[in-house]
Amino acid sequence: MIAPNQAAMTAATTIADTLASPTIAHHEPSNRRFRPQSLAGGAVGIALLHIERARSGHGDDALARTWLTAAAREPISAGANANLFHGAPALGFALHAAGTTWSRRVLAALDDTTITLTRTRLTAAHARIDRGDPLVMREFDLIHGLSGLGVYHLRRHPDHPATHEVLSYLVRLTHPLPGPSGTENLPPWWMPVGLSGDPHPDYPDGHGNLGIAHGVGAVIALMAIATLRHICVQGLTDALAALCAWTDQWRQPDGIGAWWPGYLTTDHAVRRTPPHRPRPSWCYGVSGTARAQQLAGIALGDTSRQTTAENAILTALRDPNQRALLPGIGLCHGKAGLLQAAFRMAIDGGNPAIAAELPGLAAELADQLAQPGAGHELMDGAAGAALALHAIGTGTPPASAWDSALLLS
Repeated sequence: MIAPNQAAMTAATTIADTLASPTIAHHEPSNRRFRPQSLAGGAVGIALLHIERARSGHGDDALARTWLTAAAREPISAGANANLFHGAPALGFALHAAGTTWSRRVLAALDDTTITLTRTRLTAAHARIDRGDPLVMREFDLIHGLSGLGVYHLRRHPDHPATHEVLSYLVRLTHPLPGPSGTENLPPWWMPVGLSGDPHPDYPDGHGNLGIAHGVGAVIALMAIATLRHICVQGLTDALAALCAWTDQWRQPDGIGAWWPGYLTTDHAVRRTPPHRPRPSWCYGVSGTARAQQLAGIALGDTSRQTTAENAILTALRDPNQRALLPGIGLCHGKAGLLQAAFRMAIDGGNPAIAAELPGLAAELADQLAQPGAGHELMDGAAGAALALHAIGTGTPPASAWDSALLLS
């Protein structure tokens, strides 16, 4: 536990009060599209704020139910666009986080739907591997792919065969593929696309992604969490160690704390051109990669890895130039992501200096939230920032484990 922070709680409560009614969606900035079934940018994500407040004794369960009802007003997607952050899996994740009995029948139906779509995608993924075709971002990543569906199953039913099937697929991702000419030195999780997941002229030979949103950072974190939960899947520990060893090749020392690149091109991987340091965001930066490495260190009993990860996040927290690279408030690209990752690392880690830096960052975030112009959504808006501040406010791990959607827990 970390000392509760009343100022952070007050700021979180203020935001929650402004997000009491789903009619707030009509007042989103004109450049934002409110999608009810979206965890990232819609009613499901805002419901998580009210779920966490209710479960921690600071809010009203009726508000959470109101937002979940708003999310389900349209037919729930179970098609190609359904994933942890949209459609049936997103709604199921939120209902599980709520921990209430009134949703049991709905949740069972969402489980069945998510199991079916997971197995459909696993079949396609294994067929792709059997052909020796390169990896596709939307096949495996956290936001759109099987890593995200793995989060769902690990949360809902860790011992279900579907959970083990996803983890076994991720283990298989670490096995060598017969690659096209000139890519023999590239790992099997290399993708022949740009950062958007589509071919791009700036990435003629593709890239290897280390981030937690779209890269192997998610695989490392999910494997580590599964290991810590004593999930037994053949090859899991060896695969986790192999991924960590690959990221170790690219860990960059800076004299104070290490960092990891967000992605690599062939200029980096083959010609060993030094990569650029990413901003300390959750999606591509140290907020995500350091947390994944800390979890892996704990899971593997690798205290050196854990210490390196904790020193890395501490460096970002203490460096005003690094924090200045996060002008936004959000969980994905902004200060809330750094705050929540650091909070989790302080809770689980062995470095009390991390906790000492949290109040200052929380105050910066609260000051930004007081300014007009922010959107309301979870990943880039006020709801996510309020959840991070709420965690600092209580000083205890989230009762709903909402941040497991980010693979921070």
